[in-house]
This record gives sequence, structure tokens and C-alpha cells, in this order.
Amino acid sequence: MPHRYRQVRQLLQIMKKIGVLLVAAILMTSCGNQKQQMKDRAAELCKYIPDHELQEQSRDYMTEDFYAVLDTMFNHLPEHEAMDHEWLYYFVTGNGGTMADYEVVDVELTDKTHAVATISVRQKWEDGSFDPASDIEEHKLYMEKVNGVWLMSDFDGHKADCIRHIAINREEQTVRQAVSDYLAGEIGEHYRKGERCIPTLMMVHEDSLRVWGDFWVLWYNVVGDTLKCVSGGNHSGLMSLEGENGHYTVTSFEQTADGAAYEASAKRIFGDYYDIYQNMHSNEAVREAVRKEQLREYAKRHGLNVRYYQDYGWPAVDLTDM
Repeated sequence: MPHRYRQVRQLLQIMKKIGVLLVAAILMTSCGNQKQQMKDRAAELCKYIPDHELQEQSRDYMTEDFYAVLDTMFNHLPEHEAMDHEWLYYFVTGNGGTMADYEVVDVELTDKTHAVATISVRQKWEDGSFDPASDIEEHKLYMEKVNGVWLMSDFDGHKADCIRHIAINREEQTVRQAVSDYLAGEIGEHYRKGERCIPTLMMVHEDSLRVWGDFWVLWYNVVGDTLKCVSGGNHSGLMSLEGENGHYTVTSFEQTADGAAYEASAKRIFGDYYDIYQNMHSNEAVREAVRKEQLREYAKRHGLNVRYYQDYGWPAVDLTDM
């Protein structure tokens, strides 16, 4: 009887060990499957990393707050932001004519609802061949589980970069609006009025509550789909402002003098920024490019159904022509 008992006991121990091994094997298989599923999902999310544009369908593959931040960057800031801050629009590929080829190297769970995927990126041409001059880069794609679905919640920490940039831009736009309001209200009063006074602002330098600029005060009438300029002129100089937290007013405006005193006054007012100012002021192509951009933004912001602007005696300029 004791011998038979020992055999039964040994059998039970063996079965227990087998059970433990089976459970361990099942757990390992489950973890392996989960890891692969996470990698597959990360690869799917890579298709919606911003590359020259924010795809509308990205909304379904990003957390609500991340999409909202990117939507503001791409669709609600002035178009020149793309030129000044390319990383906002070209997260991975840059502007070199290639496209990104993504490979998910690994995915690490940081908690039950958050994970970080390591992404390897190579640049390839449209024919599918890889650019030999391009290095393999490593990026981080952040994922968050929302209502049981893994979504992109950040990429290389750009969410925080975007939030900071949006705040700075809004502050800048508030200052520029104060400058524009002053030009329209105080300077525009001395010109023959049209329906809308729309200044063109060419900022030379901004320092705290001082703005050096080459400003053009212009009145327009809306005639069909055209903004027809009826009057206006140049007013360059230094504006001083006061205010804080998004509320600013211009307190003084020192302008360059007319005629023979112009150059001396411009050098005195612009100081170290005189060469920058002079390059702007003397370059008609730059001025018209800025004017076109700002008129396009004004029309969009105010819901104007216009396509052209026109100076008296000159051909109309197409605002939609980039």
C-alpha cells in the first residue's frame, strides 16, 4: 500500500509539472501573439504619420487630443508656417522627393493602456528603390488604448512641440492683429476709404513689446470675385505696444521720414536690422508674395468669396495661385 501510494504521489507530481509547463507555454504563446498583434497595429498606424498632409481618415487612428493638435497645425495656422517649421509638416520624410518605408522593430507596453513602438525608417523613391544616401532612422510611435482600440497618441514627442508652437503662434497673431488694427484705424483714416482696409505686414524684427516692420496700408473694394485696391501707401517703422495675455494695443509708432531724410531715419529706427528691412522694402517680389498670402488668409478668415486682387491699371493677381 505505501509503495502504491508513492507511485500515485509521483504521478501527481509529474502531472503537476506538466500542467505548469503547459500553462507557461500557453502564456508564452499568448504573449508572443499579443506582441505580434501590437507590432501589426503599430505598422498600420504608421500609414497615418503626417507626411506633407494630415489625412482626414487619420482621425480614426489617433487619439482625439493628438488629432486636434495636428489639425490645428495643418489646417488652422498661416500657410507660411510650413516654410518656417518644416518638421511640423514633414515628420519623417522631409521635403526631398522620397517616401518613408516603415518597419516596426519592437513594441513595449508601459502599462495596460500605453505602449511605445520603435520604428525604423528608410527613404525610398517612387519606383520602390531605396535612396542610398539616406540613413536608417529610428523613431518612437506612442500608442494609447481607447475603448479597446490602440491609437496613435504621439510621435517623437511632437505633440508637446506642437502645443508650444500653437501657443507662441497665437501670441504672435494677437500682436500682429493689434498692429493691423492700429494701421487700419489710425493710418487708414488718412486715405480714400474703400470697403475694407487690409494692411500688409512685413515683420523685420520683434522684441518683447516692440515691432519693427515694413507696413503697407491698403484699402479695397470687393467687386465680384476681386479685391480691387482703391488707395494706400507704405508706412515703415517701429511700433511699441502694451498689454499681456493676448490683449495688446499700440502705444506709439515711429515712422521713417519722407524724401531726403528717409535713409537717415530708417537707419536710426531699424539700427542693426536696417539691412534686413532694406532687403524687404526694395524687393517687390517678396512684398507681393507676402501680400498675396495675407490677403488669402484674410479672405478665408472673413469668409470672402474672392479669387483675385488688383491694383489700378495692373492685371488681376490670382490668390489661389501658390
